[in-house]
Amino acid sequence: MTASNDATGTPARIRTPRGKSIIPGRGLTLGFTVLYLSLIVLIPLAGVFFKSAELGWSGFWNVVSAPRVLAALKLSFGAALIGASINAVFGTLIAWVFVRYRFFAKRFFDAIIDLPFALPTAVAGIALTALYAANGWIGQFLEPLGIKVAYTPVGVIVACTFIGLPFVVRTVQPLLEEAERELEEAAASLGATRLQAITRVILPTILPGIITGFTLAFARAAGEYGSIIFIAGNMPMISEIAPLLIIIKLEEFDYAGASAVAVAMLTLSLVLLLIINGLHIWTRSRRGRNR
Repeated sequence: MTASNDATGTPARIRTPRGKSIIPGRGLTLGFTVLYLSLIVLIPLAGVFFKSAELGWSGFWNVVSAPRVLAALKLSFGAALIGASINAVFGTLIAWVFVRYRFFAKRFFDAIIDLPFALPTAVAGIALTALYAANGWIGQFLEPLGIKVAYTPVGVIVACTFIGLPFVVRTVQPLLEEAERELEEAAASLGATRLQAITRVILPTILPGIITGFTLAFARAAGEYGSIIFIAGNMPMISEIAPLLIIIKLEEFDYAGASAVAVAMLTLSLVLLLIINGLHIWTRSRRGRNR
């Protein structure tokens, strides 16, 4: 490996032997990464696809197009999208409050945000059910108003929102901390209103974080089981989620049918995540063109 200066005195590009990398251990680390991902991700997913292939195309379609399966998929992904959308709005607001304001017990509330990460999912589900049941601390006030949360699809949305909130807060919070307040002050000095400063200065800066947090919250909620199973009610065609349907098929020793439902969930998740990531890339490219 050699380096030389050009006529201006600027160091030229470092020359390395063909096929060599200046970063040591590239082959070893790349091989370890591929092996690890294959053992943990690719091989198990391939096993699911191969198991569902035992049904054949017609058998696979009969399983995933059954009304009960379609209702469960609709509830799981619909509740996950609604919960992630709620978190995208209120999670951003919470991150803003934590970064921009000082108040009593701020560190305590900041730590509480991570509670869904540390709390066992079954405990979270039982706690939510106890709160929103007809005789619960919150449910007893909602019941006279005709609002029933526990054992309904609304309860599934509440659980999805609960488990997805930390993803949005923790991805937006660092971006707000690094945001240059001088830009806001410059916008205000040029006559911009507070709303214009938020929509044209602050929001473009934190939008990638909001989309990333939304994606993570959606991905977590779509496949969640423990936090939802207790509050859902598990009534077929009404409040039955797709992961529960997979468990039911496994208990019936219908492994191919369970794999078929899993493949349907995996395919829908990948399609939605590709759409969201495409939106993320589009916003970043648009932001780069506007600079």
